[in-house]
Amino acid sequence: MDLRVECVTGRSKEKEKIKEIYTSSFLKEDRIPFWLMLIMAKMKNTEFISFHDKDTLCGFAYMATVQDLTFVMFLAVNENIRSKGYGSRILDKIQSIHPYSKIIISIERCDKDAKDIKQRLRRKKFYVNNGYIETGYLVEISKKKQEILIKNGEFDENEFSLFFKKYSNGTMKPKLWRIGS
Repeated sequence: MDLRVECVTGRSKEKEKIKEIYTSSFLKEDRIPFWLMLIMAKMKNTEFISFHDKDTLCGFAYMATVQDLTFVMFLAVNENIRSKGYGSRILDKIQSIHPYSKIIISIERCDKDAKDIKQRLRRKKFYVNNGYIETGYLVEISKKKQEILIKNGEFDENEFSLFFKKYSNGTMKPKLWRIGS
């Protein structure tokens, strides 16, 4: 069964539930203010969407698209229904919304000494099982080094840098480098 997609706005009836999913899924230092996400979602290149299975709120995605590159900045599944295939269905839905886009996700590095290494490895395995591949690149976002995964094409460092330049009107220039460099 196909998931229903709704735009998340300040007037969304499930706005508070979506905010709860967001705050419980991401560490405070990794989040941007929820109110800012709602404002930025009004920009032409930004999407803040929720996914529903009939009356069940499954999760949300916050992403931006510039030309044929879509960067999923935040994606979370309602913790009460995790491990039931909804994450994969959400990724499929994102791909169907942007069928010709390269889809990029950044995840925490799977450093062996990380306290939550099992969770990080599980997350990476989830994306790999859903067709995402390692790019061999890292990006620094909010002072955290994250690994870049991609689906639907090859990663191009210049294209990704240009994405940020266009999306942010030149205000964001995250550091990119090859793993091992």
